[in-house]
Amino acid sequence: MAGPTNDDGDLGRTGDPPTLRPTNANTPAPGRTGRTGVGRIPLRRMAATRWAEQTPTWSDARPGLIEAALKRAEARPSGNWYVLAASTEIRADRPFGRTVAGVELVAWRTPDGRLHVGPGACPHLGAPLCQGAVDAGRLICRWHGLALGPNGFPGWDPCPAHDDGVLAWVRLDGPGGEEPLAAPVLPRRPDVPASIGAVTTLVGRCEPADVVANRLDPWHGAWFHPYSFAHLRVLDAPVDPAPGEDQLLVEVTFKVAGRMGVPVAVAFSCPEPRTVVMHILDGEGASSVVETHATPLGEDDRGIPQTAVIEATIAYSDRRGFALARRLAPAVRPMMRTAARRLWKDDLAYAERRYALRAAGRWPG
Repeated sequence: MAGPTNDDGDLGRTGDPPTLRPTNANTPAPGRTGRTGVGRIPLRRMAATRWAEQTPTWSDARPGLIEAALKRAEARPSGNWYVLAASTEIRADRPFGRTVAGVELVAWRTPDGRLHVGPGACPHLGAPLCQGAVDAGRLICRWHGLALGPNGFPGWDPCPAHDDGVLAWVRLDGPGGEEPLAAPVLPRRPDVPASIGAVTTLVGRCEPADVVANRLDPWHGAWFHPYSFAHLRVLDAPVDPAPGEDQLLVEVTFKVAGRMGVPVAVAFSCPEPRTVVMHILDGEGASSVVETHATPLGEDDRGIPQTAVIEATIAYSDRRGFALARRLAPAVRPMMRTAARRLWKDDLAYAERRYALRAAGRWPG
């Protein structure tokens, strides 16, 4: 296996950013004032609508449409890269362990901050290296003290790794089975130092396809998550999109409190098979992104696949007050993670149900 690659300054292969394509791109969407009123309060009072009186979306959320979008995403190259964890989870003072695609892994950092990933079992007698220690950039096995470094050891070869500043990635050419890429395929992001980033991880009993399919069904948003979304309308869901135009365009109001909300226009797209990205195109927080990454872990003791949902929210605003929010980022990030966990508690139930029906041959799609 090739030695590790650590292009910390290179954000990898980057897909083209989505663009808003309504009938008149210069006209603000209904309920918004556009980006000209940056100094105005973005909150809007929403009309009172009972949950059961919303406009049904089932006829628009056609199973074949969602499945076709999923198949197009799965056909894109990943270069065998998988999201391992949040960048902040992997430190220089202790090892981090996770199984990805059935491969036991250990990750750590050298004193220069560089990310390294290797097999999780010690080449001596198979001890779990994630239970060892890190000293001066070397992994120390807790069983017999074998020291392992970034250059490897007979029978123990580090994996290619990449830190994009928000997420840590690992390349696994065996399970991936694709033509390897030098770096993962990444979406456009706002400038990380000018943003607030938070990463949330949850695990579900499903496959990555079930997670991706959930995110490619925006029609469920206001029905399944009424505590977070209202007045959701899908503007464009392409059937046979041209290259570079495969995205779902959506208008939605993010609920803040009671009947107060923030209306935005967003786009959902898939830069690679296991990633769905939501870009905020217009409204408060324009250029912010939410990246949902589905990482296969392996099977549990009953043979059911386990998938980690690793979601990175990178928030940005051109409002003057956002500079204060950045200074308060340590207090803001837990709130961002709480909001993401609440949504994914529901959405993992959706994904797990989809997998269970597929496994039983009862999936209507």
